[in-house]
Amino acid sequence: MCLLSTPDPAPLPAPWLTIVGIGEDGLAGLGDEAKAAIAGAELVFGGARHLELADAAIRGERHAWLSPFERSIEAVLAARGRQVAVLASGDPFFHGVGVTLCRRIARADMRVFPAPSSFSLAASRLGWALQDTACVSLHGRPIDLIRPHLHPGSRILALTSDSDGPAELAALLAESGFGASRLTVLEALGGTRERVSSHRADHFALTDADMLNVCAVEVVAGEEARILPYTPGLDDGLFEHDGQITKREVRALTLSALAPRHGELLWDIGAGSGSIGIEWMLADPSLRAIAIEGHPERAACIRRNARGFGVPGLSVVEGTAPEALAGLAAPDAVFIGGGGSEAGVMEAALAGLKPGGRLVANAVTTEMEAVLLARHARLGGSLIRIDIARAAPVGQMTGWRPAMPVTQWRWVKPAQQTGE
Repeated sequence: MCLLSTPDPAPLPAPWLTIVGIGEDGLAGLGDEAKAAIAGAELVFGGARHLELADAAIRGERHAWLSPFERSIEAVLAARGRQVAVLASGDPFFHGVGVTLCRRIARADMRVFPAPSSFSLAASRLGWALQDTACVSLHGRPIDLIRPHLHPGSRILALTSDSDGPAELAALLAESGFGASRLTVLEALGGTRERVSSHRADHFALTDADMLNVCAVEVVAGEEARILPYTPGLDDGLFEHDGQITKREVRALTLSALAPRHGELLWDIGAGSGSIGIEWMLADPSLRAIAIEGHPERAACIRRNARGFGVPGLSVVEGTAPEALAGLAAPDAVFIGGGGSEAGVMEAALAGLKPGGRLVANAVTTEMEAVLLARHARLGGSLIRIDIARAAPVGQMTGWRPAMPVTQWRWVKPAQQTGE
């Protein structure tokens, strides 16, 4: 019997790009393969500090990162087909350059040699369980991002941008009512300049912190600490507002109806204080929101609230719907809290919503209620009435004082429908 032989499959092309994570211990912390990849590269990209740390192994052309950083990414892409090495801090895929490069380069085209991240090194110095610790990158990002993590007894590792970062973090803790928190500054981890020092946040006096630092926070809350609970329906008093705010009980029901899911975008039309968009974003770091508000003073208030709640990425569009909706990214969910009875607003919201997306609209006026009743009759969905009463003094006694009732319509756009 004759057996037919089949040719061996063609070998896959070798990756042209190698990403090497390097720590403050330089080449001493790298394996042989990583050092060989650096030595064999025709071009080596990295920060000036990275290039210095790997100096003895580099044989090819050196290219320090340019400003803006996108110029360097384009230079790496232009070298496709040549042997290229990129030096990165620690783990390239934990808030690192590896994430950026993977958006433009296929994973099959690269080899990666990660080193311990600064978070891993900090946890090992402190003896903290990394899985039980909030790890927050404040490098090149607003320091307000730490606010949602400030809960009594919690532990936080925060990577800062520069030598001023620890003092700025200590000041934020003190002014937010967490001044008794223990703040440990871990500098230049893994290198000869490594230093670890602990401070009480409201007595912070370190003035010569290294540019490379991680701050470890053991949170202690004072009586006036501004703690942001995990549940929807945050206390109205936490928000700055002029009365134009979805009250906490109705807000909790509204967030439940909006049902945020990973990575989704919300339009908050007639945002007022921004409370709905803010709580939407607090539900998960992947969520995004656009607050549309026509009053400049309220738009400014929304921005202040967003910073105060640790979601500075909330986008604010100053203008009135429907005109202000033009050109915005299509939302996965829409909330109409104000202006829904104005001409064209509901039509634009329905048309802009992605197929399968959710629209939730609240009405306290008879005009808006009429709009919702008509839409419900035409399109279906669910309709509920929310009646809230609060205990209040009645002379020397206590009685129930009803709030204005709210009519809420929730509608899911059919998956095959592109507009109304």
